[in-house]
Amino acid sequence: MPRTAHAATGANRPVVVGVDGSESALRAVDWAAGEAALRGAPLRIVYASLWERYEEAPLTDGSVGPREPVVARGFVETAARRAWDRRPEVRVTTLVPPEDPEYALVRESSLAGVVVLGCRGRGGVTETLLGSVGLAVAGRAHCPVVVVRGHRDDAPPNGVTLGVGAEPEAAVTQRFAVEEAYLRGVPLHALRAWRHPRTAAGHPPLTGRPAHFEQRQATELLEEALGEVPSDLKVERHLVEGRARDALVELSHGADLLVVGARRPHGRFGLQLGRITYGVLHRAACPVAVIPELS
Repeated sequence: MPRTAHAATGANRPVVVGVDGSESALRAVDWAAGEAALRGAPLRIVYASLWERYEEAPLTDGSVGPREPVVARGFVETAARRAWDRRPEVRVTTLVPPEDPEYALVRESSLAGVVVLGCRGRGGVTETLLGSVGLAVAGRAHCPVVVVRGHRDDAPPNGVTLGVGAEPEAAVTQRFAVEEAYLRGVPLHALRAWRHPRTAAGHPPLTGRPAHFEQRQATELLEEALGEVPSDLKVERHLVEGRARDALVELSHGADLLVVGARRPHGRFGLQLGRITYGVLHRAACPVAVIPELS
């Protein structure tokens, strides 16, 4: 059973889910409704009415025509009914702003506990939503963003996987992962990857460092990241030699949620998603939570 001793960050803030009429978005609604129920939070369903410009063919003159409000109402009403049917205890509201989806969802993220998106859109290009909107929102949102991947609706709870980065001060990501594990009553799987430095492809590791220096450093980082995890939460440590992205993707099979951080240096604009985060957003076998880390 989910534990309630540790409330999730932003528990009183709404869970916001962006919809676009795709089956992927409806799966995101399912996940978001479940998250809202775990948090005891309201669910807010958002369809930005200019989303049509990101999917299929826009209107010839670029304006929002009579069809748009009808389409928008149909999308949010379908999503709301689905959420009510699955989680009747969750309070559901809807919003159809006349805006681009990226702008609307990033603005909503300033007041949300988490923003949830599907991993692909209605267009013919695979993962259109993730490419055109999801990546932008994940890279700019003010709160955690979950991109719903994989199909584990009927699978038993397994665990929350945390990717431990090289920056020990990124406590916000660790806290989110711990809270999500508590909400679900599942173990926390913490992974830190390490690699030998190499001079060039096919050459042996660089000399001058103690044997297994990188492995020991990775072990220290892993323990430091888990230093404040409550003792009553089961934690499984994974120290892996190899690429972090590949190790996280492998561990995502069977996981309930994969949690990674996204560094956001102050004063810098544009997408702040590293290669690891970008890679797991496209390849993970379970939902991926991207946590903004300000530095």
